[in-house]
This record gives sequence, structure tokens and C-alpha cells, in this order.
Amino acid sequence: MTPAAEYRTLWQRQLAVGLDQLQLTADAVQQTAWLDYLALLWQWNQTFNLTAVRDPHQMVARQLLDSLAILPWVQGPCLLDVGSGAGLPGIPLALARPDWRWVLLDANGKKTRFIRQVITRLGLTHVTPVQTRLEDYQSDAGFDTITARAFAPPQQLVPATARLRADAGRWVLMLGRYPAAQVTAWLDTSAYHSRIMPLAVPDEPGQRHVLIIR
Repeated sequence: MTPAAEYRTLWQRQLAVGLDQLQLTADAVQQTAWLDYLALLWQWNQTFNLTAVRDPHQMVARQLLDSLAILPWVQGPCLLDVGSGAGLPGIPLALARPDWRWVLLDANGKKTRFIRQVITRLGLTHVTPVQTRLEDYQSDAGFDTITARAFAPPQQLVPATARLRADAGRWVLMLGRYPAAQVTAWLDTSAYHSRIMPLAVPDEPGQRHVLIIR
């Protein structure tokens, strides 16, 4: 099963407008790859519960543009996406920066199989999927950026991944609403420098924030 032609046309239009609003540039090859990823996600979602977003009219905003909105704060060349699920934000970001190396970590076998299918279909040789729990994952090289989307509260995620961060690395964490008081209190007392900024995601009325921790 493939998405109807009208969905593909809709996604192409929404993506072009959204990239312009985010002030991101992408060539035709990149835009096609993002749409191919979205088509695979739509197809797998007909059988497997990969994401909660199933409405084709919302997929570009909530799965592509939402991920790409944090691109200005991501640094390479080695990156880790924790709890990547169906590849969010890792796959959209990896398509934006094919010159960087990406590790997409998730313990769910079904979602990791989907990521492997995406890597094979789109030829993403710079992306490595890893199926394991975070506490069991080891890496010889530190990561320049660690990303996560609604995986765990920052006060839990940051200590759990500190061993994986490069010396000058950072966390770029996707949040919905402005963090609760216990999060900001932890940030104020931690040894890290942090910034919380609102994100304006095109066609997405809900609150979005990015938390950068160095």
C-alpha cells in the first residue's frame, strides 16, 4: 500500500512552504528523500503502530518540520538520537546532513526494523540503527550532539547519557510545553549551561521548545 497521489502532492507543497518558513534550504534530492521517508512511515503505520500521528494532513508538520526545526542547534560530525522510535528526529536530520554520522538508538524491535528498512530504501550509509536499552549501550567515541524527542525528562536523560557525550558535545532536546518547575530547578542547580527557546513549527499550533545543554 502506498499513499495516494494527492497525499504526496500535499506533502510536497507543505514541505516547500515549511522549509521556507524555517529558513532552511534543501535541494530536490533531499526533499524527495524526506517525502520517501514519510511515505514509508505512512505505509508501515497502516499495519504497525509506529507513531500516534496518522493523519496525512499533519504528518509533514509533526514528523518532518518538527524535527528539522532543531537543525540550527545540532552540531557534528557524530550524533546520537536516543529513543529514536520511528526515526524522529534522527532520520529527517540525517537527510539534512548526510556528511555527518548518526546513531539511532531504540530498544523496540519493530521500530528498529522500520529504521533499517528506511536506511536500505534510501541508501543512508551514514546512519546506524542500534536496538538496545540506553543503559546497555556503549560507544568508543563521544557524540558531538545527543538528541531526543519526548524520551525521558532532561534531569533523567542527561545523567544517563553523559558518558556518551564528547568533551565539547551538547544535548539538543525536543520539548512540547515549557519545562515544568522541577526541570528548570534541576537546570539551575546543575553544572551545565542551558538555554530553553520556543520553536515556531509551521502548521503546528501546539507549543514547541528546544532545550540546549552544554
